[in-house]
This record gives sequence, C-alpha cells and structure tokens, in this order.
Amino acid sequence: MPVVLGEPLSIDEVAAAARGEPVEVSAAARKRMDASRRVVEETIAAGATVYGVTTGLGSLANVRLEMDELRALNRNLLRTHAVGVGAPLSEWEVRAMLVLRAHCLALGYSGVRAAVVDRLVDFLNRDVLPLVPEQGSLGASGDLAPLAHLALPLIGEGMVSFEGDRMPGGEALKRAGLEPLELEPKEGLALVNGTQGMLAVGVLAARRGRALAKAADAAAAMTVEAILATDRPFDQRLHRLRPHPGQSASASNLRSLLEGSEIVASHRRSEHMVQDAYSLRCAPQVHGAFRDSLAHAEEVMTVEIGSVSDNPVVTEDGEIISGGNFHGQPVAVALDALAGASVGLASISERRLYRLLDPSTNNGLPPFLVQRSGLNSGFMIVQYTAASLVSESKALAHPAAADSIPSSAGQEDHVSMGMTSARHAREVLANAEMVVALEALAAAQAIELRTPMKPAKGTAAALAAIRAEVSFLGSDRDLKADVDEAIELVQSGALVEAVERAVGPLA
Repeated sequence: MPVVLGEPLSIDEVAAAARGEPVEVSAAARKRMDASRRVVEETIAAGATVYGVTTGLGSLANVRLEMDELRALNRNLLRTHAVGVGAPLSEWEVRAMLVLRAHCLALGYSGVRAAVVDRLVDFLNRDVLPLVPEQGSLGASGDLAPLAHLALPLIGEGMVSFEGDRMPGGEALKRAGLEPLELEPKEGLALVNGTQGMLAVGVLAARRGRALAKAADAAAAMTVEAILATDRPFDQRLHRLRPHPGQSASASNLRSLLEGSEIVASHRRSEHMVQDAYSLRCAPQVHGAFRDSLAHAEEVMTVEIGSVSDNPVVTEDGEIISGGNFHGQPVAVALDALAGASVGLASISERRLYRLLDPSTNNGLPPFLVQRSGLNSGFMIVQYTAASLVSESKALAHPAAADSIPSSAGQEDHVSMGMTSARHAREVLANAEMVVALEALAAAQAIELRTPMKPAKGTAAALAAIRAEVSFLGSDRDLKADVDEAIELVQSGALVEAVERAVGPLA
C-alpha cells in the first residue's frame, strides 16, 4: 500500500517511504492546500503587507516587494540558502526528508500549490534524490540550508543522484521527464522553513535504536552466561518494585534469553560470587534507560511529523500568522537525550566485554579468550576498538541544544542546533551498534569455551547466527573480517531475527 501524505503519518510509514515504498497525496489534503493557496493569492491581490508573502525575509522583513520581485525572491531564496557543507546525507535520509517535507506542506497550512507537493512526490516515486550536505543548519527558521538543497532541484538547479549517477538537477529532470517548477510567492519560503532535516535523520536513527535495544539484551545475555554470572537480578519480582517500562522490558528479555541454560543452572547454587558486577546485574536498568529515552524521542518526533513547522502559516479561518513553529528545540532536546542514553548502552556493553577478557573477572576463561595467550592476543584489541568508540561517543553526546549562536543581524537570536543533535544521535547509535556487536562476538567465543555445557535456546541462536559467519578463534588470525561480520549481524537486524525465531518476539 502506498504511503499517504496529508493524513496521520507514523514513524514506520516514514521509514517505509524512505526504503522506497510508493507515496501519494490524499484528496482531502489537496482540498486543504487549494483553500490555503487561495488565501495567499487573495492577500497578494489586496496589497496587504504580510511577512514572507509580500515582504523580504529575516532582518529584511520590513521591505515590501512587488509581484515580479516576489517570484525572484522565492527562486533566489533556494539559491542563497543552499550553502551546506560536509558529507551528503544518505539516500535513505534524503528520501525521509522528501516525504516529511511533502507531508508537512500537504497538511494544508503553508499556502503552497498542490503542484509543489506533487513534484516532491515525483522525486520520491522516480528516485530523483537531491544531494543534501549534512552540515550547515542552525535548526531555527528550520533546517534552512539542508532544505534549500532538497528544494533547489525542483526548479532545475542544484545536484541530485539519479539512476546511479550524480548530475545537475536540470539534467535529472529531463531524464525523468519532468519540467522545472516556476515558484510562486510564499512557495520558496515554505520549502525551506521546517524541521524536516533533523527529523529525517532522527526518525531513521530512532528506528535503528529499536533493534539495537534488543541486540544489546542478546549480547548481555550471552555475556552473563559465558562469564558464569547469575540470572537472579532479572527476577520479575525485583523489577515490579521499580516499574520503569524500559527496565521491565529488558529484564523480561534477559529472562527469556537465558531460560533453560545449562551453563546458568550449573552454578545457580554456587558460592563462587556473592554479587555480580554492575555491568552484569544492572543491565536491565541501563538498557532500560536507553529504551525509555528512545520511546520519548519517538513520541516527540511523532508529534513533529504531524506538525506544521512552516512560517508564516495560513489558519483555517483564513488568517496568515507569523510565528516560530520552525524552531527545532523540542526535537533537539529529545535527540540530545537519546544520544546520551546511547552512550550508556555502549559503555556498559564495553565493560562487559572487558570483563570477558580479563582472567581475574571472567571466572576461569583464558586471558583474552584464546589459548596460549602471550603468543596469541585473541580479542585484546577488539576491546580497544570498543573503548575507542565509547570515548568518541562521550564527546559526541555533549548536548548540541545547549548552544545557540545568533544570526540574521540578531533577528534569529536563539537557535536549536537540532540538526547537530540529530547527526550526533545517529553517530552515537551507530557506535553503540558496533560496541554491542563486538561484545556479542567475544561472548560467542566465551560460550564455546564452556563446552560441553550448553547455552540457553536464545543465546544458542545468537551463537549460531554468529558462527554462520565467523568461525571459532583457535589462534590469532586477521580479525577485521570477523569484526565486520559481527557488526553487519547487528546493524542488519539478523542477530535479533535469529534470536526471535528461537524464543519468540523480544520486548
């Protein structure tokens, strides 16, 4: 089924459109767009002075323009604002930006013609993907530079990716059988005012976070088993006394993953250790905090998906009002929190990995999980890599929204830095995926070193998924391929899928 714009839209639908599902605009949305466009045209015809409709922009808001100047303004607005720098956003992220921007305009409060939204939909359905540099947005007046790069190809300028090649926007339009749009007053401004840059990056990062939360529980269960830790801290009776949703879900997963483990049963009544280290027994609490932060970020972004972040907006009673809905602070703060929680997830995973390798903490396993250590380094440097990723993530998790730099001659004197928040959340999540993968890789080795005792059904499934790609480490070899395979298992979701086939859906 196509993703329908102009009606309530979910994070999963945005992700589906980003993956390439077809997109269309609802009939009701077309009526709303036509009605708000009439208001704009009547305002211009009446000679009224309205910001962004008949005036200049930013600090030039008091400059009244004529009709031919207004059309030139809307073209030039895209040209002068498309000054982003850095690496381009992924095609997945660009597609998400296109669907989110088209949806925001299709809600019918921006005063643009339906033809503008139709062209954005054409880009999605024909895979004409603007090249959008990821740096340069202050996140208030929206993601001006990224959205300008997204919109410039609509008028036949800028750069795009089409049919596997990078090319000028005008050439791509010809090859796709499309004509450049002639923008009318208000339309250029509507295309660049909004939070869809930070929102696209944040939405797709959050969806990865869902799988990461499950993968972290699977890796933790493998380590708990391999290191001869106890499963008693995951007792449901304990977690009922502190019923944070994420904590409860993580503890439930750990119980499911460890159910029936011969390894855990072998020492359940042992006096070998009074209490396990925090990285083992507090896994549900730390993993749960990540889950709760992720849930909050998704809640904020779901509201934002259905919001009008343009300026000015055309109200239902026909008035044009200038405000500040483009300010990205709500999204920025939520994504900053998600980045911070992701660091905690990566950090506790790295600590478990460290304990697996140290003979003073791993309950009888060989140093660095390899025989003849000294001659062999085993997984020693795998932990170095994990530690490096965690350290980098700590720097990235500094809240971007805590900063603000005035712009536009002081008119825009407080900004959100929301795109930076989104990019950092994405990077910290990616680092956490890699750290969890490295823990799972080492834990698989450690579980096999406990043979002939058998792991639980859930951890055995995770072990089998890893062993399908990576063999047991009997002595030192080039580990880069092993590391890359483990990371792919986590990032693709294959590790979690293998576990869920064995024990059923995880929370």
